[in-house]
Amino acid sequence: MNAQNAAGNAGTAAAGEAERFLAAHPDLEAVDLLLTDANGVARGKRLRPHELPPVYAHGRYLPGSILGLDLLGHDVHESGLVWDDGDADRLCVPVPGTLARAPWQPRPTAQALLTMHELDGRPAAGDPRHALVRSVAALEALGLRPVVACELEFYLFDAASVAGGRPRPVSSRPHATQVYELDALDAVGEFLAELHAHAAVQGVPSETAISEFAPGQYELTLHHRADALRAADEAILWKRLVKGTAARHGWHASFMAKPLSGHSGSGLHVHVSLADADGCNRFASEDPAGTPLLRHAIAGLARAMPDCQLVFAPHANSYRRYRAGSYAPMTPLWGINNRSVGLRVPAGPAPSRHIEHRVAGADANPYLVLAVVLAAVRAGIEAGEEPGPPVRGNGYEQAGERLPASWREAITRAEASGFLREALGADCLRIFTAIKRQEWERFEAEVTDADWRWGSGL
Repeated sequence: MNAQNAAGNAGTAAAGEAERFLAAHPDLEAVDLLLTDANGVARGKRLRPHELPPVYAHGRYLPGSILGLDLLGHDVHESGLVWDDGDADRLCVPVPGTLARAPWQPRPTAQALLTMHELDGRPAAGDPRHALVRSVAALEALGLRPVVACELEFYLFDAASVAGGRPRPVSSRPHATQVYELDALDAVGEFLAELHAHAAVQGVPSETAISEFAPGQYELTLHHRADALRAADEAILWKRLVKGTAARHGWHASFMAKPLSGHSGSGLHVHVSLADADGCNRFASEDPAGTPLLRHAIAGLARAMPDCQLVFAPHANSYRRYRAGSYAPMTPLWGINNRSVGLRVPAGPAPSRHIEHRVAGADANPYLVLAVVLAAVRAGIEAGEEPGPPVRGNGYEQAGERLPASWREAITRAEASGFLREALGADCLRIFTAIKRQEWERFEAEVTDADWRWGSGL
């Protein structure tokens, strides 16, 4: 199948989605097409409404090099997506079910997600969404459907303070811990109400709101989906929605892993179970440790975790989050109803039995995180591995293999990982690690304020 046929099939599957949407929204002035890069950054184009139906019918050409950019937007020549092929275009097709109003925008605007294909129809290796497609298909070949939910923590800062280089949390008590504090939710109640309303417009299932440990830190859960691709799409849409809604209030929403010294970091916790063809949870058991299948999955997750640390912690700042007692794990251990470990089996009735993967930071790309999590689950099941006994008590005091503790160490381990090469695809891994290595080299070359604070007296 060539890329034009792929685009045509997507348009047929949408069944006139674009035309119906435009008819229902005659006031629309613009439509944003969003392609997600390796860092989770949305890149793309803003169209006039009349341009949308041809995109759904035939796709839209975009340069493949936009999936080979580092976090600051510099070309990564080692990705092979820039001059190696003359900065060639690839064909992008809309992701069905993602076209919706963007109600936080000041003008009537809609948006839709895109996914990229080579001109011969193959998935574009630089598109992280395709890595998740691979992992889901591999589990479905075993007769197992992943059921997934993402939890994303974030901070709210006064936007002017961020622009001035001294981020100030949106909090009536900026120096106090606010964990589970209802007054902290009351203080941003209008913002939370808008988030839920905007999420409903976009079909994103936002649920419980929590004030987290740090001042200005919050979490809203997203509902479990028996469609891992949709769950990851919703995490991408959710981050953009939160940022856009916060901007309406003069705030800056940050999904950095560790935006403030001395305060808690922000995580992306993934909840996963496996359903059979009848929709029954294959992890369900009255035993709090779950079924043998659940334990095989945990064993695979634990074994793969050190290799995957670059996916879970993709930036220099990410590694500031991993400290003893921080609720961010430092070893690939598991436990039952225990938040001191990276792999937690939460409390709850038997039908809800699942794994909470607590390693990734909120700065990680949800597509890549879910791709490697599901690949590790499959690897553990296929190998019939056992994870050993669950940790009891403080997991930070238990012995275990240390996860890579620095960005450079994680890059080196990822580059050599056979597991990641199989899980993501060799080309996807090569592009991702090329981006990360360039970022690391540029970051390490910068002289920062911290250099002067620590070294000005030398």
